[in-house]
Amino acid sequence: MKKILIVNGPNLNLLGLREPEIYGGASFESFLGQLRKRYADLAEIDYFQSNCEGTLIDKLQEEGLGKVDGIVLNAGAYTHTSIALGDCIRTLSAPVVEVHISNVHAREEFRHHSMLAAACRGVICGFGLESYRLAVEALV
Repeated sequence: MKKILIVNGPNLNLLGLREPEIYGGASFESFLGQLRKRYADLAEIDYFQSNCEGTLIDKLQEEGLGKVDGIVLNAGAYTHTSIALGDCIRTLSAPVVEVHISNVHAREEFRHHSMLAAACRGVICGFGLESYRLAVEALV
C-alpha cells in the first residue's frame, strides 16, 4: 500500500468559504474523506495544511525523504513566488505532483508561471477538487 501525503498551502484551509465561484463550495476535509474511501485499498492518504512557507518546507523535508511514496502539493500563491519550495522539492526522494483547483492559465498573468513545476513530476490544474484525485491516481 502506498503512502501519499497531500499538502495544502496558504488560504486553502478556507475552501468552501473562499471565492466559491473559483474554488467551489466544498471544504477540503469533506473531499478528503471521499478520496480516502476511494483509495482505501491502494493508498494511505495523509493531509497537512499550513499558511506558512517555512512550515510547508519543514513538512515536505520530514515526509518526502523516505517516509512517503508520493506528495500531492497545492502550494497556493507560493507556487508563483517560492524559490525555497522549489529547491526543497528538488531534494526529496518522493515524487511531487503540483495541483491547482482552478485553471491558473485562465486567470491573472502572475499565476501563469510556477516556481515549482520544473521540480515536480507533473502538474494538474483546472479540474476543481478532482485535481487532487487525478494526482493521487498518478502516484498510485
